[in-house]
Amino acid sequence: MSPLVKRKRERNPLPTKYLLLILTMVCVILMVLSFSTGILSGPLNAISSILVPFQKGLTQVGTAIVDRTENLGTLEEVMKENEELRQKVNELTEANTLLQQDKYELTTLRELYELDKEYDEYEKTGARIISRDPGNFYSNFVIDKGTNDGIQVDCNVIAGGGLVGRVTDVGPNFAKVVSIINDNTNTSGSVLSTGDNLIVSGNLIFMQELGVIEFSQLDSEKEGIASGDKVVTSNISDKYLPGILIGYIETINTDSNNMTKSGTIIPVVDFKHLDEVLVITEIKENPY
Repeated sequence: MSPLVKRKRERNPLPTKYLLLILTMVCVILMVLSFSTGILSGPLNAISSILVPFQKGLTQVGTAIVDRTENLGTLEEVMKENEELRQKVNELTEANTLLQQDKYELTTLRELYELDKEYDEYEKTGARIISRDPGNFYSNFVIDKGTNDGIQVDCNVIAGGGLVGRVTDVGPNFAKVVSIINDNTNTSGSVLSTGDNLIVSGNLIFMQELGVIEFSQLDSEKEGIASGDKVVTSNISDKYLPGILIGYIETINTDSNNMTKSGTIIPVVDFKHLDEVLVITEIKENPY
């Protein structure tokens, strides 16, 4: 026998089949001991304490990924529904705005219709305001009717239950109107209950601060005139037809000369909100 073969046998004194048999028996013994006596529970628990956190972390990461995927899908659906709802809200808002506008125009037309019946002795034509001077009030404005519609200078303009002003300039399809609240206007008026005459003067500062205009030159000896009395256009007015309502007396004061009274009037017309007016196409005939 050669020396090389001899050395190999010395290194592997135990045959392979016996080595496998021994290892198998050891494994069986260890398994029996683990299940029956719990001798290996310590090492197994140590291994578990290391592996379980990793397993738990992997489980949480997997769950988070699944949840986020589901949340992204739900969020996409919610965003789509939100956009559809927003579009419906916009459509409803637009429809509601149109209804409110129609209601406002209908109310205005009804007021003009009632005003037309109240002053049915005069010929009138309706007109829409197309521009005005800057400011909060309609002290000067332009309407979309003119000489083609029978309008001429000094035609009286009414709306909202009473007198607005008069036409001062006119073209074929437009007319300029100055209202009675303008600082440069004076109107001959009369207290409806007594027939006493007075002068109504525009005052934009009073309108802005108090919502009133002024009156003056009321005879101080006249009694029975009180707050709330109606003031209408006078028969002696050279520009305005008689009997058109101007407003209601608010305050009355005796002047320093003790001969006249003055005070304030609340106009019947809302000079902050004007869209449609009626123009009386006949003018006051001046006998002089």
